[in-house]
Amino acid sequence: MELSRRSFTALTGAAALGGALAGPSGTAQAAVPDARPAPPVADGTAHTVAFDKYSMIIDGRRTALWSGEVHPFRLPSPSLWRDVLQKLRAHGYNSVSIYVAWNYHSPAPGSYDFTGVRDLDLFLRTAAECGLYVIFRPGPYINAEVDAGGFPGWLTTTAGTARTSDPTYLGHVDEWLTAVDEIAARHLYTKGEGTVVLYQLENEYASNVTSAAGRDYMTHLHAKVRADGIDVPLFHNDKGRNGYWVPGSFPTGGESGRYMYAFDGYPSPSGNPPDWGYFGTGGAKGGSTASPDTAGFLAEFGGGWFDPWGGGEFAGKGYEEARRTRDAAYERRFYLTNLANGIKVHNVYMTFGGTSWGWLPAPVVYTSYDYGAALDEARGITSKLVPMHQIGQLLATVPDLTQLDRAADTAAGDDRIKVYHLVNPESGAHVYVLRNDTTAEVTSTLDVTHDGGSTTVDVTVGARDAKLLATGIAVGRRRLRYSTAQPMLQLGAARHDIAVLTGRAGEATVTALECTGEPKVTVLDGVATSAYDSGSGVLRVSGTLGGLTRVLVEGGGAETPLLLLLADDEATARLWRHDTPSGPVLVRGPALLRTAALHGASVHLEGDTVEAADLEVWAPRGIGRVTWNEAPVAMRPTPSGSLLARARLAGVPDVALPALTGWRRRGENPEADPAFDDSDWQVADRTSSHSTTPVPAGRPVLFADDYGFHYGDVWYRAAFDDASGAESVSLAYTTGTQGLLMAWLDGEPLGTHRMPVPDKSQSTQGTWTATATLTVPASLRTPGRHTLSVLVRRMQHDEDGGARDSHKAARGLTAVTFTGAAPALTWRIQGEKAPDPVRGPLNNGGLYGERHGWHLPDFRDDDWHPATLPSPADGQQQGVTWYRTGFRLGIDHDVDAAVGLTFTDDVSRAYRVQIFLNGWNMGQYINDVGPQHTFALPNGVLRTRGRNTLALAVLSDGTTPTGPGEVKLTLMRSAAGGVRVEPVESPGAAR
Repeated sequence: MELSRRSFTALTGAAALGGALAGPSGTAQAAVPDARPAPPVADGTAHTVAFDKYSMIIDGRRTALWSGEVHPFRLPSPSLWRDVLQKLRAHGYNSVSIYVAWNYHSPAPGSYDFTGVRDLDLFLRTAAECGLYVIFRPGPYINAEVDAGGFPGWLTTTAGTARTSDPTYLGHVDEWLTAVDEIAARHLYTKGEGTVVLYQLENEYASNVTSAAGRDYMTHLHAKVRADGIDVPLFHNDKGRNGYWVPGSFPTGGESGRYMYAFDGYPSPSGNPPDWGYFGTGGAKGGSTASPDTAGFLAEFGGGWFDPWGGGEFAGKGYEEARRTRDAAYERRFYLTNLANGIKVHNVYMTFGGTSWGWLPAPVVYTSYDYGAALDEARGITSKLVPMHQIGQLLATVPDLTQLDRAADTAAGDDRIKVYHLVNPESGAHVYVLRNDTTAEVTSTLDVTHDGGSTTVDVTVGARDAKLLATGIAVGRRRLRYSTAQPMLQLGAARHDIAVLTGRAGEATVTALECTGEPKVTVLDGVATSAYDSGSGVLRVSGTLGGLTRVLVEGGGAETPLLLLLADDEATARLWRHDTPSGPVLVRGPALLRTAALHGASVHLEGDTVEAADLEVWAPRGIGRVTWNEAPVAMRPTPSGSLLARARLAGVPDVALPALTGWRRRGENPEADPAFDDSDWQVADRTSSHSTTPVPAGRPVLFADDYGFHYGDVWYRAAFDDASGAESVSLAYTTGTQGLLMAWLDGEPLGTHRMPVPDKSQSTQGTWTATATLTVPASLRTPGRHTLSVLVRRMQHDEDGGARDSHKAARGLTAVTFTGAAPALTWRIQGEKAPDPVRGPLNNGGLYGERHGWHLPDFRDDDWHPATLPSPADGQQQGVTWYRTGFRLGIDHDVDAAVGLTFTDDVSRAYRVQIFLNGWNMGQYINDVGPQHTFALPNGVLRTRGRNTLALAVLSDGTTPTGPGEVKLTLMRSAAGGVRVEPVESPGAAR
């Protein structure tokens, strides 16, 4: 292959990068910026991971990390991790960023579990097998809208101030890091056994920035992580553009050039994209300019937003509204603006949100963590993946974009178009990001610079949209003079150079290629015209985007034909590039391409279809046979150099779901009965606490955490003598968002108190306090023995975002007083049992049925009463009722069906439901609060071929009829293909 000017410049200029490219050993690494890195693999070979002010440099090659955030703990089915990661890789991502939640892995001090659904080692192996770099974020604090920001429940009862250099706290942190770093160290790309290339020290640590406690804390974390053998670059993500914790802000033991500044950004989609870098204000508050010697690094950029209980963030419309307001046009406008501002490590939070199942969610959010993400909660591909696919492929195959400086300011002919002009100092390629912040489509002139001077072009940018134009980039063995379409990818396959350029359907485009002689041009498909100017040596191809237009360019000074593909968004969504050791493969047609492997003269493809689809393949030389999901496909050659299937691939067959019938019902809460035996409950007699909630003077500690009950519901019982004169009882309590309290005296309901539904201004308030004053019936104001029983749905712990130990705020009762009487109360308390060793500490609370295995699949419910749903109006009863049924599925092995459970009822009915599928707590439904009505049931936990057990624990407040309304299975999406799913272990009833 001939040496281009760009290649020559890159090779001769590599030494100028100098010591900035130091690898783990501190030695300088030679850079070859134009060589496209192969997808990472755990190949047992040592690799170098470095950076300079432009980009990451991996094995001496400039690499832009285009990353999506995925949380393994929000998908409790390890088989489906591969599904999500393959979808990321197929859609242009080369990296995945993951939080590791301390609370998910640690049920008790010194106890760390990385098995089953918590198998972090398996996730990291899968990421490597899928060809993704990993940005590793183990806390110790993660926020992430999870309980206590990821701190384990037991940490709430410890001495010492979290997120400081307090020695007690650091002792627990060191235990956690020792456990998690042992796994991370096995998967470092530098060691060749995995693909971890970046490691986060702490998360949005905006407190104690100027204090010794903060600096000492960060220094300790840095030293600990390095001592654990983590040798990849480290970083901290600033909570906004504050310039906090930039290199040099805390001691690193003499190490330099191995720590990066990163920041997070969640701008409002209704505003204009901010300039956080080259075109911004600069300096410490300038985002990527806060650390001028490290690559621009957005550790989290808003791919959506979380929705609070009640749905105030999106007016009750849920995450589909989040997806609508942060749509594909939003992504182009904001993400391309980030690229223009020098961001070369770009992580979208979230790309797959998943499910905050069990008691995992922070109090401010409900079960779904869909987030309005590009991959929805059912793992479905949304239209938001189209621009991510386009930009990711662009960054992977156009290396000029990894090294850009701000160029001379340029204005469009129409000032409604904002222009960012950049240039690659090595190759001379120019990049223009054009942004339209108005509500109308704009067509404008623009002067673009190239080697031959400049050219005035007409370019169209849609309403509140953006596009990227480039000049001087390589297109195979030719060079692009300019194009008014956005480049997407280039590759060599089927004895052709192939280039894809894209834009919105209906846009008129002109693409100019430099040719040393007049080429032969053939329009193979679609409508396009061409003209060659011998004076300038430029071939111009003009057309209007619609579907896929194919233009074959032969000769003109290059021996290899160029296949120019002009594709609108819909067409690019069916173009898949996959790298193999023998070269890239390009596939057109199916809804997803997961893998491509070459064996002899065959290419073996695996992927998904939703509807009947074409299958077209451009493969390396010598490939003549194709299989699709292990079945041979009859192919024929095309003038495009490809192989095209003679018949279309089949779509997905219909999926039938059974009705949920055969329900059985049983009332619960025997704890309300004064005759209930609570002798084995803990006596609540402590007098001091490490909680941030003060202990009422002269009263015992009633906080649930202090007695080892950290998740779910907690029961209190107090026996006392003489209720004479007692007019009311006041129950002070503290919970997370949407907590509630129910009380009984001598088995008689006193009433239910609920925390208010948050409005939008309260969407981040995680701790709520109230006092429920309940009337004591006259019939119970008597001498003698009495029993007060209280059930508190405590919800979850507050996140400690401000590093104020807010995760230690009390949960449960805080004080109890009577009006008209002052009986001496001796309290006993009961919450969840010891953690389920398979489902983990966050699965179960303290309801009687949970403590006795009513949610488990092999529990015998023969003596329960038959029931029907919707439940008839069987009276207003305060307390807990359980419903159970079984159902069998027979979904085809080669169909990936995402199934949900949907509740439909009159919103005036006040009840909430804990959902247990095969013993796994899939979340909480609150009928009169919402907005969530459908709950994802992940395959693996759900037996798609076999029997399943569904158990519902229903809490009714006594103001409306008990029992849920309509409950049914819902097909959230389906595809032919998918991944092989192994059942998640589901042990039976407790003994």
